[in-house]
Amino acid sequence: MNRYRILHVTEFHYDGPVSESYNQVWLRPRQDEQQSCLSFRLTTNPHSRASSYVDAMGNWVHRFNVVAEHRRLRVEAESVVLVQMPAPIPAETLRLDALKDHADEIDEHYDLLAPTGYVPHSPDVLELAGAAEQSCDGSAGAFALAATSLIFERFRYEKGATHVHSSIHDAMQSGAGVCQDFAHLLLAVLRMRGLPGRYVSGYLAPARTGEVSRSMEDVIGGMASHAWAEVFLPGLGWFGLDPTIGREVDMRHVRLAYGRDYGDVAPVRGVYKGHAGQRLSVDVGVRPVIDDEGFEVKQETAAEPARVPAPEDLPQQQQQQQ
Repeated sequence: MNRYRILHVTEFHYDGPVSESYNQVWLRPRQDEQQSCLSFRLTTNPHSRASSYVDAMGNWVHRFNVVAEHRRLRVEAESVVLVQMPAPIPAETLRLDALKDHADEIDEHYDLLAPTGYVPHSPDVLELAGAAEQSCDGSAGAFALAATSLIFERFRYEKGATHVHSSIHDAMQSGAGVCQDFAHLLLAVLRMRGLPGRYVSGYLAPARTGEVSRSMEDVIGGMASHAWAEVFLPGLGWFGLDPTIGREVDMRHVRLAYGRDYGDVAPVRGVYKGHAGQRLSVDVGVRPVIDDEGFEVKQETAAEPARVPAPEDLPQQQQQQQ
C-alpha cells in the first residue's frame, strides 16, 4: 500500500472587488475498502467556515461562502491518503453477447449508461467500439482493456488541444486531448456497448522509479489533477482504467470523486457577485509520505495555471443578472 500527502491549492485573483461568493468543492479523497482518507483539512482566505455532506455517489462535498468584498480567494485542501492495490480485471469475465442476460443488474446503474453533454452517444464512437471488440476475445473485461489501450494508442496527449468544456467530439476531431477527454472517450465506448462506466476525478502520484514514459511524466507534472474511468462488470463490480497511460489503475491513483462526467465533480465550483475579471491558478503537490525503505520522500509535483474554462464551468463565475 502507498501513503500520500496531497496539497491542492486553487487561487482566484480579481481585477476589482467581488462579494457574495458561494462555493462547492470536491476535494476530500474518497473513503472505502481500497482507500482511506487519514486526514483532511480545508482552509480558505478570506476565512470561511465550511459545511459538508456526502452526495448520492458517496463523494464528500464541502460548501463555503465569502460574503464580504474581496479581491482574492485562496482555497487550500490538504489530505493524507492510504491507497491499497486495486484488484485487476479477472482473466475470465462475462461475454459481451451475454450482457442482455444481466439486464437487471446493469440497469441499476442506468445513470452511468445514459449519454451526457460531455459523453454523448455519438456514431463516431461506434468505430472505436468495433475495433476494440475485434481485438479482444469477446469478453466484457477484455473489451474494456482493449478500449483503454486503443484510446492510448490513437490519441496523443496534448495540453491545450481541448478546453474544460470540450466533449468527446473535440478530441475525436483533433486526435488529441488531455486526461479528462480520454476518460470521456472511454466512457462513451463502454456505455454504447452496454457497460456502465463512471468518471473518476483524482490525482496520479509521482513514480518512484525511472520506468515511466515521458507522456506519463507530462501528466504527473503538468496537470492540476487527473481523471480516468471505471467500468462495471456484472457479477464482479467496478474496475479502474486509465486511458491516458493505457492500462488499469494502480496504487498511484488517488480517487477524489465519482460522477457521470467531469461536470458532476469539478474540483471547485461557485458563483460570485460582481463584474470584475479573474485569473485562476491551480497548484497540486503529491508526495509519498514513506518510501519502500521506510524513509520519508519529498518528491513533489506542481501544476501549471489551469486552462481557461467556459463561462458555465468557471469554478468562480460572475452572476451577471445581479
